[in-house]
Amino acid sequence: MRIRTKPLAWLVACAAATFAAAPFAASADELPVKVGFAAPLTGANAGYGKDLQNGVQLALDEANAKKIMIGGKTAKFEIRAEDDQADPRVGVQAAQKLVDDGVVVVVGHFNSGTTLPASPIYNSAGIPTIDPAATNPTITTRGLENMFTVISSDAQNAGNAGAYAVTTTKAKRIAIIDDRTAFGQGEADEFEKAVKAKGGTIVTREYSDNQTVDFSAQLTRIKAANADLIFFGGLDRQAAAVVKRMKQLGMNAQFVGGGGVMDADFLKLAGDAAEGAQAWEYGSPLDKLPEGKAFSDKFQKRFGVAILSYAPFGYDAAWAAINAMQKANSIDPNVYRPVLKTNTFQGITGPIAFDSNGALKNASSTLYQVKNGQWASVVTKHGM
Repeated sequence: MRIRTKPLAWLVACAAATFAAAPFAASADELPVKVGFAAPLTGANAGYGKDLQNGVQLALDEANAKKIMIGGKTAKFEIRAEDDQADPRVGVQAAQKLVDDGVVVVVGHFNSGTTLPASPIYNSAGIPTIDPAATNPTITTRGLENMFTVISSDAQNAGNAGAYAVTTTKAKRIAIIDDRTAFGQGEADEFEKAVKAKGGTIVTREYSDNQTVDFSAQLTRIKAANADLIFFGGLDRQAAAVVKRMKQLGMNAQFVGGGGVMDADFLKLAGDAAEGAQAWEYGSPLDKLPEGKAFSDKFQKRFGVAILSYAPFGYDAAWAAINAMQKANSIDPNVYRPVLKTNTFQGITGPIAFDSNGALKNASSTLYQVKNGQWASVVTKHGM
């Protein structure tokens, strides 16, 4: 019997097909895990958003390097990032995109103003959201079972600022300015509550918006009220404008800012007017935390830039989800959510554990003051 042989081209094609199939066979042993991320990646807050994204990416890189097993497969964590432009309307759209993309957890958003309208969308879809930056207390007090935070709230941070202003600085006549955003107004509200709870006096409360560049009108009224301390609820650029105008008006009142004031542009824009300014920031000083320096070094090596501010919180938020999935042996939110609620671990920013509302337990905040042109930590408070 004559045996027919296959043409060489056919044999080569078969070999190529077999070789090409190998990666697919290997990928069958992997478990894709889509991690949603939302923050401003364009616009004035883009630096913060990218800083957060890098923190999350670093956590996912490390988790993938560990080849974590979940459900008998090697988990492959992949980020799905959406730009919310720090706009509540766009934030809602970004949230829906992430839900439609099939993410199993979301780290985000950056602004309270986007987090508040976006989080119910994730909650309705049963997707846990771990927020690394938004601080309005309402975020975790609305009864959303899928909402968690790894950063102190305004009730803690601005609350500590208000108590400190009365009991330690002994301010007698306190004024407030806020930018009317969910973040700035939330800070100012909590600061005012704490001042009044400690028996302090608010002589005036002034308002701007988050685009204001000239605070002459507000500061003129505050000067007339003879305030000895001014609290500002808003971010770094506007805080710098406030302290510069205070100096120009010859005001001697102590300037105190809430979270976000001591970020990138304050010292640069305020110049010598910044000397002596104070700000209460979320968390403990990174350089005083056990893993702070090591984290800073590996972040710099991985991305070629220094940490801006919130990257460690993004990193811890991502690891909170990764740890819970690994411990639950599942990426199904219904399975790993109960573990996330009760799991504890040592994060870069400190111990990570959640209370019954999903808020960070025993959260810390730190008072900083500008000395010789640099921010220096003064005191760190845990809780209220």
